[in-house]
Amino acid sequence: MGMIKIFFHDNCFDGLASAAVFSNFYRNTVRYNCEFVYEGLAHRAGELFLDVQFNGDENAIVDFKYSSDSRLTWWFDHHQSAFLSPEDEAHFKADKSGQKFHDPTYRSCTKFIAEMLQKHFGFDSSRLADLIRWADIIDGAQFESAQSAVELRAPAMKLMLVIESIRNHGRSYSLIEEFQNRSLDEIIDIPWVQEAFRPLHERHLQSIDIIRRTAHYSDGTIFFDVSNHDLEGYNKFVPYYLYPEATYCVGVSLSSFRTKISVGSNPWSPHPRTQNLAALCERYGGGGHPVVGAISIVPEEIDKARRIAQEIVRELRSGFQH
Repeated sequence: MGMIKIFFHDNCFDGLASAAVFSNFYRNTVRYNCEFVYEGLAHRAGELFLDVQFNGDENAIVDFKYSSDSRLTWWFDHHQSAFLSPEDEAHFKADKSGQKFHDPTYRSCTKFIAEMLQKHFGFDSSRLADLIRWADIIDGAQFESAQSAVELRAPAMKLMLVIESIRNHGRSYSLIEEFQNRSLDEIIDIPWVQEAFRPLHERHLQSIDIIRRTAHYSDGTIFFDVSNHDLEGYNKFVPYYLYPEATYCVGVSLSSFRTKISVGSNPWSPHPRTQNLAALCERYGGGGHPVVGAISIVPEEIDKARRIAQEIVRELRSGFQH
């Protein structure tokens, strides 16, 4: 029967949606009678692919960095910081398979995959149009307002909260299949999804209060440090909901496997963004997109993370133009 193993950006709406669109293509175009195995990947300090097992008959990575492992047969990514080294980038550029794609001009990997599959393989992903549209809205921060991003009224936004917070891989990965077979309205009504959403929504409301109490704003940039709170995941638009005049936000959070420095920009800011945040994060071993980036550091080096965050805050504030 064979097995396709699909790696994707874990705890990310765009990551799971990317895996769903690619799976739908593979199942309907490449090999129907095939076992699909999913594995989420997370950004962390150190070697990202050290313990990744490319043990499928075919192996794909979507919405995550490139690997030069010879067993990787499919790859799609839209991040500016897609390559771990110049050697990896050279390896990608030398690839002749016609099955590896990169374009950082796309706001979401889901839409990028759908368009590449249409262009190069003639595959029509329109039956997943609503999923593709919402992945592009969410990953590209194309919400009408901070209120719509934070108040979570649409089913896709509620699913985003569940996806970003749930740590039960079996249930999380099952959404990749659900995305291919049900509407977003139907998926949010699945009993386990509702059961997961309710406490997460309450926690979301609490996180707004925590960020309100810990955030400091001046000269266009918000800074907050929630590493002393049990707040590994939070809605990244909350700071702009609280400080709509801000242009940038820098946040420090802590989990079991990393200290994370998040660096973002306000899509609704009255002041234009002048910094490439991916390039800024790359200086410290991180990366991302021009409008949003992150840096991962081992949990034990929280003080180092705080120093880096403060350096970034000072740079952003010093360059702010009123």
